[in-house]
Amino acid sequence: MVGLVLPRLVSFEGAPRRSASVAERNFTSLRSAYWLVFISGFFEPVLYLFSIGVGVGALVGDLTLPGGQVVSYAAFVAPAMLASSAMTGALAETTFNFFGKMKYMKLYDGIIATPVQPFEIALGELGWAMIRGSLYSGAFLVVMVVMDLTSAGRALTAFPAAVLVGFAFGALGMAVSTFMRSWQDFDLMGSAQFTLFLFSGTFVPAQAYPALLRWVVEASPLYRSVHLIRGVSIGAAHWSWLLDVAYLLLMTALGLFVASRRMGRLLYK
Repeated sequence: MVGLVLPRLVSFEGAPRRSASVAERNFTSLRSAYWLVFISGFFEPVLYLFSIGVGVGALVGDLTLPGGQVVSYAAFVAPAMLASSAMTGALAETTFNFFGKMKYMKLYDGIIATPVQPFEIALGELGWAMIRGSLYSGAFLVVMVVMDLTSAGRALTAFPAAVLVGFAFGALGMAVSTFMRSWQDFDLMGSAQFTLFLFSGTFVPAQAYPALLRWVVEASPLYRSVHLIRGVSIGAAHWSWLLDVAYLLLMTALGLFVASRRMGRLLYK
């Protein structure tokens, strides 16, 4: 049995095509309701932007960033909403949906009877999540440009940054989902996600927190995402962008590695 399994786990010939087939299967199954899904995922960050960025921003006024740059509160919050939207969209697809297809629908049990391998399933699911997430990010960036919260050129640069954020959180979500035993376990993930949303420099600069809490905030994945997209969106160039990109790339690689290894153990047992 081991001799039959190992070659399937280490052979990557034709992997892109097979991963694309997994993503295509998701598109086909959701095609009839896709616009409803898109609208629901797009409007949440836009509503946050108007209610907090614009509404509260009228009371807060302008903010002075650590580098001395002065921006409106809406321009400060908007990139954080984009990063949070990329995180939420990726996690929704690669946690609840992924877990349901793996544990209850037993979809992947049938897929591995074909030449598709666990790593290719994980890559295909992540690719599908990013197709959805990229549409959300692109639409939100259009809103930012229309509201004069960033320039069109900076929005084009921020788009791949938002895609990278989605990849990182999508890979993390799949890895975590392979350890879940039931739907109740996702309550903990929801709490962690909401905590990240509140304490990742989303609404106030990290410098506003006490020293110890600031260190924890700056080490969190959503803060690195917000820091990257905010810097790109407002044009505050800084070498720490490289740290953000390296952090997210490492997070993506580790997430895919753990997810594919765990899927291999669960599906081939």
